[in-house]
Amino acid sequence: MSAASQRLAYTWLAPWYDALLESATCGPRKKSLRRLDAARDRDLLLCGAGSGLDIPHLPPGAAATALDLTPAMLRRARERSRRCGRSVSLVIGDATALPFAAATFDAVVLHLILAVVPSPALALAEAARVTRPGGRLLILDKFLARGARAPIRRLANVFLSPLFTRTDVVFEEVFAAVPGLRVEEDRPALLRGWFRFITVAVG
Repeated sequence: MSAASQRLAYTWLAPWYDALLESATCGPRKKSLRRLDAARDRDLLLCGAGSGLDIPHLPPGAAATALDLTPAMLRRARERSRRCGRSVSLVIGDATALPFAAATFDAVVLHLILAVVPSPALALAEAARVTRPGGRLLILDKFLARGARAPIRRLANVFLSPLFTRTDVVFEEVFAAVPGLRVEEDRPALLRGWFRFITVAVG
Protein backbone atom coordinates (compact mmCIF):
# COMPACT_ATOMS: atom_id res chain seq x y z
CA MET A 1 0.00 0.00 0.00
CA SER A 2 1.46 3.37 -0.99
CA ALA A 3 1.61 6.32 1.40
CA ALA A 4 -1.10 8.09 -0.59
CA SER A 5 -3.51 5.16 -0.47
CA GLN A 6 -2.68 4.60 3.19
CA ARG A 7 -3.50 8.22 3.99
CA LEU A 8 -6.77 7.94 2.10
CA ALA A 9 -7.76 4.71 3.84
CA TYR A 10 -7.04 6.03 7.32
CA THR A 11 -8.76 9.33 6.59
CA TRP A 12 -11.87 7.30 5.83
CA LEU A 13 -11.34 5.18 8.94
CA ALA A 14 -10.65 8.08 11.34
CA PRO A 15 -14.27 8.67 12.51
CA TRP A 16 -14.62 4.98 13.45
CA TYR A 17 -11.07 4.24 14.59
CA ASP A 18 -11.66 4.78 18.31
CA ALA A 19 -14.88 2.77 18.31
CA LEU A 20 -13.06 -0.13 16.66
CA LEU A 21 -9.84 -0.12 18.67
CA GLU A 22 -10.03 1.93 21.88
CA SER A 23 -11.64 -0.62 24.20
CA ALA A 24 -9.90 -3.61 22.59
CA THR A 25 -6.41 -2.15 22.88
CA CYS A 26 -6.61 0.04 26.00
CA GLY A 27 -5.31 -2.65 28.38
CA PRO A 28 -2.38 -3.73 26.19
CA ARG A 29 -1.46 -0.11 25.51
CA LYS A 30 -1.30 0.63 29.24
CA LYS A 31 0.84 -2.45 29.87
CA SER A 32 3.15 -1.58 27.00
CA LEU A 33 3.65 1.99 28.16
CA ARG A 34 4.46 0.85 31.71
CA ARG A 35 7.80 -0.19 30.22
CA LEU A 36 8.67 3.51 30.01
CA ASP A 37 10.89 4.90 32.77
CA ALA A 38 9.74 8.40 33.75
CA ALA A 39 13.27 9.37 34.81
CA ARG A 40 15.07 7.97 31.78
CA ASP A 41 12.53 8.29 28.95
CA ARG A 42 11.99 12.04 28.85
CA ASP A 43 11.72 12.60 25.10
CA LEU A 44 9.24 10.25 23.44
CA LEU A 45 8.11 9.67 19.88
CA LEU A 46 4.74 8.04 19.24
CA CYS A 47 5.34 6.73 15.72
CA GLY A 48 2.10 6.13 13.86
CA ALA A 49 0.18 7.74 16.70
CA GLY A 50 -3.21 7.53 15.00
CA SER A 51 -5.93 9.21 17.03
CA GLY A 52 -3.69 9.42 20.10
CA LEU A 53 -4.96 6.41 22.05
CA ASP A 54 -1.57 6.18 23.80
CA ILE A 55 -1.54 9.79 24.98
CA PRO A 56 -3.59 9.39 28.21
CA HIS A 57 -1.25 6.60 29.38
CA LEU A 58 2.10 8.37 28.95
CA PRO A 59 4.23 8.96 32.06
CA PRO A 60 3.80 12.41 33.60
CA GLY A 61 6.45 14.94 32.66
CA ALA A 62 7.51 13.24 29.44
CA ALA A 63 7.86 15.41 26.33
CA ALA A 64 5.91 13.56 23.65
CA THR A 65 5.82 13.97 19.88
CA ALA A 66 3.00 12.22 18.02
CA LEU A 67 3.64 11.50 14.34
CA ASP A 68 1.11 10.18 11.88
CA LEU A 69 0.67 10.17 8.13
CA THR A 70 -2.98 11.20 8.30
CA PRO A 71 -4.09 14.74 9.29
CA ALA A 72 -7.57 13.46 10.17
CA MET A 73 -6.05 11.15 12.77
CA LEU A 74 -3.85 13.89 14.22
CA ARG A 75 -6.85 16.19 14.63
CA ARG A 76 -8.34 13.53 16.90
CA ALA A 77 -5.03 13.17 18.72
CA ARG A 78 -4.97 16.93 19.30
CA GLU A 79 -8.45 16.83 20.82
CA ARG A 80 -7.54 13.84 23.00
CA SER A 81 -4.39 15.53 24.30
CA ARG A 82 -6.44 18.64 25.11
CA ARG A 83 -9.04 16.60 27.01
CA CYS A 84 -6.45 14.84 29.14
CA GLY A 85 -4.38 17.97 29.74
CA ARG A 86 -1.24 16.78 27.93
CA SER A 87 0.97 18.97 25.80
CA VAL A 88 1.94 16.89 22.76
CA SER A 89 3.72 18.03 19.61
CA LEU A 90 1.84 16.79 16.53
CA VAL A 91 3.74 16.10 13.31
CA ILE A 92 2.45 14.90 9.95
CA GLY A 93 4.98 12.46 8.62
CA ASP A 94 5.85 9.02 7.26
CA ALA A 95 7.11 6.35 9.67
CA THR A 96 9.45 5.09 6.94
CA ALA A 97 11.07 8.54 6.44
CA LEU A 98 10.96 10.29 9.81
CA PRO A 99 11.47 14.08 9.69
CA PHE A 100 13.79 14.12 12.73
CA ALA A 101 17.54 14.22 13.24
CA ALA A 102 19.38 11.14 14.43
CA ALA A 103 19.44 10.47 18.18
CA THR A 104 16.55 12.82 18.98
CA PHE A 105 14.44 10.66 21.32
CA ASP A 106 15.00 8.54 24.43
CA ALA A 107 12.33 6.05 23.36
CA VAL A 108 10.12 5.43 20.36
CA VAL A 109 6.69 3.84 20.76
CA LEU A 110 5.64 1.65 17.82
CA HIS A 111 2.10 0.58 18.58
CA LEU A 112 0.25 -1.11 15.70
CA ILE A 113 2.38 0.50 13.02
CA LEU A 114 4.96 -2.07 11.83
CA ALA A 115 2.16 -4.23 10.45
CA VAL A 116 0.61 -1.24 8.69
CA VAL A 117 3.47 0.38 6.77
CA PRO A 118 4.52 -1.08 3.40
CA SER A 119 8.12 -1.57 4.62
CA PRO A 120 8.24 -2.54 8.32
CA ALA A 121 12.02 -3.01 8.23
CA LEU A 122 12.47 0.57 7.00
CA ALA A 123 10.13 1.85 9.72
CA LEU A 124 12.10 -0.07 12.36
CA ALA A 125 15.39 1.29 11.00
CA GLU A 126 14.05 4.84 11.04
CA ALA A 127 12.81 4.45 14.61
CA ALA A 128 16.26 3.20 15.63
CA ARG A 129 17.97 6.07 13.80
CA VAL A 130 16.10 8.76 15.73
CA THR A 131 16.63 7.01 19.10
CA ARG A 132 19.60 7.94 21.27
CA PRO A 133 22.18 5.22 21.99
CA GLY A 134 20.98 3.30 25.02
CA GLY A 135 17.36 4.10 24.20
CA ARG A 136 14.58 1.67 23.42
CA LEU A 137 11.86 0.89 20.92
CA LEU A 138 8.59 -0.26 22.49
CA ILE A 139 6.63 -2.43 20.07
CA LEU A 140 3.06 -3.68 20.35
CA ASP A 141 1.80 -5.33 17.20
CA LYS A 142 0.55 -8.49 15.52
CA PHE A 143 3.17 -10.79 14.05
CA LEU A 144 3.10 -14.26 12.59
CA ALA A 145 5.32 -16.73 14.40
CA ARG A 146 8.33 -17.61 12.29
CA GLY A 147 7.54 -20.70 10.23
CA ALA A 148 3.82 -20.60 11.04
CA ARG A 149 1.51 -21.64 8.21
CA ALA A 150 -1.40 -19.51 9.53
CA PRO A 151 -3.54 -19.96 6.38
CA ILE A 152 -6.44 -17.83 7.63
CA ARG A 153 -4.22 -14.89 8.54
CA ARG A 154 -2.36 -15.15 5.25
CA LEU A 155 -5.65 -15.24 3.36
CA ALA A 156 -6.93 -12.24 5.35
CA ASN A 157 -3.79 -10.38 4.31
CA VAL A 158 -4.85 -10.54 0.67
CA PHE A 159 -7.94 -8.47 1.47
CA LEU A 160 -6.70 -6.26 4.33
CA SER A 161 -3.21 -5.24 3.21
CA PRO A 162 -4.33 -3.10 0.24
CA LEU A 163 -6.53 -1.08 2.61
CA PHE A 164 -5.53 -0.97 6.27
CA THR A 165 -3.05 -3.47 7.70
CA ARG A 166 -0.97 -6.55 7.03
CA THR A 167 -1.52 -9.86 8.79
CA ASP A 168 1.54 -11.67 7.44
CA VAL A 169 4.45 -9.75 9.02
CA VAL A 170 7.09 -11.92 10.74
CA PHE A 171 8.96 -9.84 13.31
CA GLU A 172 12.10 -11.96 13.17
CA GLU A 173 12.45 -11.23 9.45
CA VAL A 174 11.95 -7.50 10.02
CA PHE A 175 14.43 -7.47 12.90
CA ALA A 176 17.09 -9.36 10.93
CA ALA A 177 17.06 -6.63 8.28
CA VAL A 178 18.08 -3.90 10.77
CA PRO A 179 21.58 -4.34 12.28
CA GLY A 180 22.73 -2.92 15.60
CA LEU A 181 19.61 -3.74 17.61
CA ARG A 182 19.00 -6.17 20.47
CA VAL A 183 15.72 -7.67 21.69
CA GLU A 184 15.39 -7.20 25.45
CA GLU A 185 11.87 -8.57 25.84
CA ASP A 186 9.39 -10.50 23.74
CA ARG A 187 6.16 -11.73 25.33
CA PRO A 188 2.52 -12.31 24.38
CA ALA A 189 0.09 -9.39 24.53
CA LEU A 190 -3.19 -10.49 22.94
CA LEU A 191 -4.90 -13.35 21.10
CA ARG A 192 -2.61 -16.15 22.30
CA GLY A 193 0.54 -14.37 21.27
CA TRP A 194 -0.49 -13.10 17.85
CA PHE A 195 -0.03 -9.63 19.34
CA ARG A 196 3.29 -9.26 21.18
CA PHE A 197 5.10 -6.84 23.48
CA ILE A 198 8.65 -6.46 22.16
CA THR A 199 11.33 -4.19 23.65
CA VAL A 200 14.31 -3.46 21.41
CA ALA A 201 17.49 -1.82 22.69
CA VAL A 202 19.28 0.65 20.43
CA GLY A 203 23.06 0.97 20.43
